[in-house]
Formats: sequence, C-alpha cells, structure tokens
Amino acid sequence: MSGRIVEAGAADREAVVALWHAVGLTRPWNDPDADFNLACRGETSAILLARDGEGELAGTVMVGFDGHRGWVYYLGVREEWRGQGVARALMAACEAWLIARGCPKVQLMVRGDNRAALGFYDAIGYAAQDVVTLGRRLDGA
Repeated sequence: MSGRIVEAGAADREAVVALWHAVGLTRPWNDPDADFNLACRGETSAILLARDGEGELAGTVMVGFDGHRGWVYYLGVREEWRGQGVARALMAACEAWLIARGCPKVQLMVRGDNRAALGFYDAIGYAAQDVVTLGRRLDGA
C-alpha cells in the first residue's frame, strides 16, 4: 500500500462511519457513531486510518487493549483499494499499536459466513481458536 496509516480524530468520524456503512460492517443493533466516539476517547483504543497518497480514506480498523488481550474491529477497505495491501497494512499497524502497549495477544471476531474475511485472516497468520463467544446486551436493544 502506498500511503500512510494515522490515528483518527473527531473530524474523521463522518468519513469513517460512511466507509463502515459502504463496506457492510454496520448492523442495526450497533451505533457506529457511538463506537467511533468511544474508541477515539480513551488511551486503550484507537481507530487507525489508511490514507492514500492524496490523503483520501482507503480503509479503517478499530483496535483496543483491555489489559489482558487486544481486540480488532471494523476492519474495512474501500472496494477500489482491495487487493493492494491496505488490510494487511492496517492489521500490521494494529499489531504494532498493541505491542507498544505491552499486549501479548490479539483476537478478533468474524461472522461464520464471511468466507472472504476468514480467508484473509488465515493468509496473514490468524487461526480459529477453540472458544465460544458469549454476549448479552446491556443497552436494552
């Protein structure tokens, strides 16, 4: 990927959320604006942006460290930038961000029917783990 990876700021929210919608990362029960705001607010999370040589947004990823392990969310790349190393660069930036904070392990969740994402993560060295993810809504949704 030719370009640069930078941390998002408040001024990036509209473009980032639009990209998340455009690439199918949002779901009706999640509020991407709130997710963006929370991730950018603290020292334990960030949204990383891949910008092309002109400064245009090519891709994004959200990364966080809960003190035990790192988590990755919202990895998305504009259609016209796919296959050019943007997602790999964003994941490498996530890993570097986590290592700089002393994080020993990174995890992420992929919907079981998302074969393209599963293939991508397999290609960069991520493997399925024998765990069950449980959840419960706390926001009344």
